[in-house]
Amino acid sequence: MPPGSCPRERAGGRTDVGEEQFDGQNGLEERDERRDLFRYVTADYATDYLAIMDLFTQTLLTDLSAAEVSEALAKRGITLSPETAEERCRRLVRWTNLMPAARDPRVPTVAALRYTRARFQITRLGGTVHREVTKVLHLRDGAREVARELLGSMAVLLTRILRQARQPRSVDAEVLAADVTTVFTNQAYFADSIRDFYAYLSSVLVRYDLAGEEYASFKGLLLEYVHLIDTDVSRHSPAVLQCLEELQPLLESVLTALDSLPGLTSADGAPVERLPGRQAEDWAQLLSWYSGGDGGMSGPMQLRSAAESALGQLLANARRMLAPGGTGGARRSELLHLACLFAQASVEEAHRGFSAAFGAYPARHLGFGPEEPDSRSTASTSWWDAAPVDVPVSLRERGDRTARGRVSRVPDPGMDITRLQEEAARELAARRAAGAELAAARALNGVRLTPAARDLLLELVSSALARGKSLTEAVRAEDLDLDVAVEVAPSDSDTVVRSLDGDTTFADVALTASVAGTVRVDDAPDGAQGQDAGPGANRQPPWAAGGSR
Repeated sequence: MPPGSCPRERAGGRTDVGEEQFDGQNGLEERDERRDLFRYVTADYATDYLAIMDLFTQTLLTDLSAAEVSEALAKRGITLSPETAEERCRRLVRWTNLMPAARDPRVPTVAALRYTRARFQITRLGGTVHREVTKVLHLRDGAREVARELLGSMAVLLTRILRQARQPRSVDAEVLAADVTTVFTNQAYFADSIRDFYAYLSSVLVRYDLAGEEYASFKGLLLEYVHLIDTDVSRHSPAVLQCLEELQPLLESVLTALDSLPGLTSADGAPVERLPGRQAEDWAQLLSWYSGGDGGMSGPMQLRSAAESALGQLLANARRMLAPGGTGGARRSELLHLACLFAQASVEEAHRGFSAAFGAYPARHLGFGPEEPDSRSTASTSWWDAAPVDVPVSLRERGDRTARGRVSRVPDPGMDITRLQEEAARELAARRAAGAELAAARALNGVRLTPAARDLLLELVSSALARGKSLTEAVRAEDLDLDVAVEVAPSDSDTVVRSLDGDTTFADVALTASVAGTVRVDDAPDGAQGQDAGPGANRQPPWAAGGSR
């Protein structure tokens, strides 16, 4: 009922009130008294008060004494003496959640007197508050489904109400009252579920750490479920609005038919809270929700606006996660996992894990290699003594890692290519010198070689042994680039090669080095032994040395 308006006197001597008004000083005092109804939820011993209120709201017209309260709480595992239970109940009486109950002083025994000495029962407002408190305490933190199917039934019920209103002489008041109550009950439940659902959306949209699987699930929720709600509202709300507009001229006959039914009257003349839909203000508020009232935004328009706002915020979060210069994705899941590890770790493990996760190490200098301004700054140099590092303003003040300024020019690789070619030439010359030293050694048992020639020998021996599965005959390995060859033959004695950094023993093999391409002594024809067929040798056919052709 709008402020300043008076309750309307209706048929049967009943007064319609939609919402109690608090006007003047008395109204403010009554409002303050009603705030006391919520004190037991946050006061000391709130668990005891909640358990006591549960006892009084279990059944109708519950009338308990302090001793009965103590016994009932003991069955629930809460120990309260009768004196303490009575103190708690009297405190609830002071807060107007409970009220003293009438008692019969006539008792059969003295023991029964303790059960009738002080009895309590719940007040109407105390029961209402406790039901809401219990509902809130048992609510889930997740999303609540929207009762979108109620809109279609509301359109059907309003069509039936409109049909009866157009025939006032044949109206069935009982059926009409049932339809009206169902319409307003469905509207209240639908509006509450809508508010809860969009409150959940708002709580998720403001989260900066929305990413990963959670972001994907929320995207599906927003794009599918919200679109489903908007589709149902867009389909049924025009029919509901049309029925409400056509019903306005016939509303007086509907209210008269509802007033003809038996109802509740107060003996002391106090106003009675009637069911919804029994006064014109209820219908005006229902029409305003679908039409928007005087220049306001209707409920369907608010739903569409909220969906567009949520979609815009979702796209903003997507751009934040995909921006290359942004702060990157959220680390909520990683931090939760790290928190679980901390909860399960010992003190020493927690310290080590913290240092490893957040880089909480002693201050040390980070070297930049050849570009270091001061080469004397090392990893052990203190930050106090080292030269400061120039940090860009965008990174230091805003955390922006986006590259600024012009693009650097591509460096000329010519000098690097020349340097690499010179290094490769020096390496090849060193290996050729090692190959010449090894080829000149011939029989290698007891020979002293440089470490480079010894390493080359190991490479050639490994290559020779890899060619044959078993060393039953001599095997030869050559390196034509270095102009050296090594022959590995089975032997009854070992071959020992000495070097500056130690001796290398080859067990049960005989090693012979030569120039690559030289004919083996065992394979040479008679009269040609000792002649090389290598590139630098004086090669000639066997008959040129006195042999037969």
